[in-house]
Amino acid sequence: MANAIEKRLKNTAALKLNFKEKQSVDEFAEKIFSLDIDILIHNAITGLIRNHFHKVETEIFTGGFQENVYPVLKLSRAFIKSARIKKSGKLITILSSAIIGMPPTGMAGYIAEKNYLLSMSKSWASENAQFNIQSNCISPDFMDTPLNRGTDTRIKEEIVKSQPLKKLLTVEEVADTVKFLVTASAHLTGQNIFLNNGKN
Repeated sequence: MANAIEKRLKNTAALKLNFKEKQSVDEFAEKIFSLDIDILIHNAITGLIRNHFHKVETEIFTGGFQENVYPVLKLSRAFIKSARIKKSGKLITILSSAIIGMPPTGMAGYIAEKNYLLSMSKSWASENAQFNIQSNCISPDFMDTPLNRGTDTRIKEEIVKSQPLKKLLTVEEVADTVKFLVTASAHLTGQNIFLNNGKN
């Protein structure tokens, strides 16, 4: 996918990064300064464990933190240090609307990780506003993506029925919201935009 984008858009570059390997993350973080990027968008997860909390070994949760949270922290820290020098930068973190209210059954680790990143994003916003650095989140509702391909068809149908628009959110609609935040005023920071058809 990244290579295809690189071939199609001449102003892009595909860079390798493996969230499951700490060394890969650390080495990539060192490149942040040389890349001189203005916007950092977090939208990656290494996997989703669906099981009741008491049935999951503790190591699975700590491993999930290492693979899904640590890379975001490491890269964000490097980006913020660079952005503070330039006095400009935007951080956008993709979360999930499932963080609202009671979490879905069997997704304790995933929801905990997303809530952790939400709190971090708000801290980045408050600590760096004076440097013209914005940090915001987007929390999309259920989408038919590879992450959710294993979801039973009947469950998907029930989700569609529960939607006022009677259709699932698309990745293109989330991308539109990312684009909005990319060009938004510096006064918009520390926010979490829910894309869930007003269900919160």
